[in-house]
Amino acid sequence: MSVCTGCSLLCEDIEVELKNGAITQTKNLCRKGQAHFQSLSTERTSPIVDGEQASMEEAFSRAAKILEESKRPLLYGWSSSSSEAQRVGVDLARRLGATLYGTPSSQGLLLERVLAGRLPTCTLDDVRNLADLSLFWGSDPSNSHPRLLSRFAYYPRGEKRQKSYEEERTCVVVDVRKSATATLCQHLIRLPPRGDTEFISALAAVLEGKIPRTGDKKRMIELGTLLRKTEFGAIFCGDGLVCSLKEEADLFQSLIEQLNNIAPFRVLPMVGHYNSRGFNQLLLEQTGFLNRVSFQEGQAQHSQEQSIMEAARSCDAALVIGSDPLSSLPFSVARALAKVPLIAIDPRRSLTTDAARVVIPSAMYGLEAGGSALRMDGVKVEFQLIVESNLMPDAEILKRIGEAV
Repeated sequence: MSVCTGCSLLCEDIEVELKNGAITQTKNLCRKGQAHFQSLSTERTSPIVDGEQASMEEAFSRAAKILEESKRPLLYGWSSSSSEAQRVGVDLARRLGATLYGTPSSQGLLLERVLAGRLPTCTLDDVRNLADLSLFWGSDPSNSHPRLLSRFAYYPRGEKRQKSYEEERTCVVVDVRKSATATLCQHLIRLPPRGDTEFISALAAVLEGKIPRTGDKKRMIELGTLLRKTEFGAIFCGDGLVCSLKEEADLFQSLIEQLNNIAPFRVLPMVGHYNSRGFNQLLLEQTGFLNRVSFQEGQAQHSQEQSIMEAARSCDAALVIGSDPLSSLPFSVARALAKVPLIAIDPRRSLTTDAARVVIPSAMYGLEAGGSALRMDGVKVEFQLIVESNLMPDAEILKRIGEAV
């Protein structure tokens, strides 16, 4: 069995057939996983220094020189790196006095509360075994995490849910549109854009036995009745919910507390990249901050207001690992990053590697390299290499650069 690092589900049941060291057939991959495995043989990077082909040693040396000469280096990415690489990255940032910036995610608003114990959570295995209701709020796992419903939330037969979706599981979607997930579930509550806070207030009123002042009163009462009958609920929070909440996270937390007076309701933030939660949790443990940590003054410092735009404008060199900010971030941010010397560590070609001063190819985790990561629910998953490669994993590359600085 192999582990797919195509998303934060980290599916561990992937069957792989090899012939002459190459993958010939796979089973149990979703479409995202299939694309991830196929990328093993497409658009791979090679060592580049100043636009010219180079050796790995030359790339290490040039990268180290750029970072050594930098006064305000930025180390960006990390969500698609192993836990081992992330730990080396934090140590390197301390030595360099650099700013660490993970791939921006709105999920930090809720994830920080989950990690602090202010929002109750559970594992995906608990969802599979216990949950009779799964609520997808501002999320569309059919596209973002394609096997979530089939492995954990709706279709599987768990220890206490042997009759599965046919009789014992209910699926609710709260969203501004009829998503792909909504077409599979029994209940859809459509909200207007930015309507989550009003929905929370209305639902809280229903749970208290009152008539809601806003929204579809009949549908809200039906939902309240459904929630009161729940024995174990799982609430999967997507970016749609978190972006709408902004400063109203306390209101959401109050609703969760109210629901837990009825039955266990657990919150699971829908982080995207395969080790986003791992990076945030590691940084929180080591620095007390979830993201945006600067070591420029020797001590870990955090600015809640600092945006990636400000980080890009203030740095004089950037190391980008397992990420493609020049294509994924707004143009103004990409333009600012492109003006400074870029070091890109990535197994695949991208806009960022094309613009980088130094490109260092890395092995693909779960395929060409072993390691570990934290699943979206915080469970540690270890993976082994399944295809031999002469490429180094991210952790080893970062160690080599650190030794050369």
